[in-house]
Amino acid sequence: MPSKEAPNKRQAHIQYQLKDGTFVPGVTTVLGILAKNALIHWAWKCGREGLDYREVRDTAADVGTLAHYLILCHIKGETPDTSEYSPNDLEKANNCLAKYLRWEKEHPITPVMIETPLISEEYRYGGTLDLLAEYDGKFTLVDFKTGKAIYPEMLSQVAAYWKLLEEQGWPVSSARILRIGTDEDEGFEERIRTSLDNEWQIFKHCLEIYRLQKA
Repeated sequence: MPSKEAPNKRQAHIQYQLKDGTFVPGVTTVLGILAKNALIHWAWKCGREGLDYREVRDTAADVGTLAHYLILCHIKGETPDTSEYSPNDLEKANNCLAKYLRWEKEHPITPVMIETPLISEEYRYGGTLDLLAEYDGKFTLVDFKTGKAIYPEMLSQVAAYWKLLEEQGWPVSSARILRIGTDEDEGFEERIRTSLDNEWQIFKHCLEIYRLQKA
């Protein structure tokens, strides 16, 4: 059936609220306080090549959003609405989908949660995970990325999602980050972790710094 949640390039971030109505930050907002050295170097490189890094960034974000959407529509069994996107963006996003389908064929999963917002009443933050699935009889957290590498803050992001699931009573056994290249000749990278304790501590410290900055 057609998807009712076609991605919008101007779509606002989800707002997370505790039971008492208090708004709390999302995982990606909290981790935004970290300096991203690779991004700084990339922006410098764009400038050296005469490119406006903001335009390159926004185009990549559009493709990444669309790739996420196509993959999640496939998992949900929905027909995607891609009318807002250019043929070039759609081609790149379909490259990602094709690579994901090859991975899925070798890793038969049963979806449990798909693009689900969760709130932590204990730690007072929210987040929207990509996928919680059952694989080999165990619950696995899966996160999709379309960038050039898997960076440390991505592991902290997944650690925060893992904690959200634990608070809801889900016995997660592992987390997988699937980095899927948007170009046909780009590779596919999978990072599997059975523990993210250190990355969770990093996120908690970022959350405290974020609150201090907002105080």
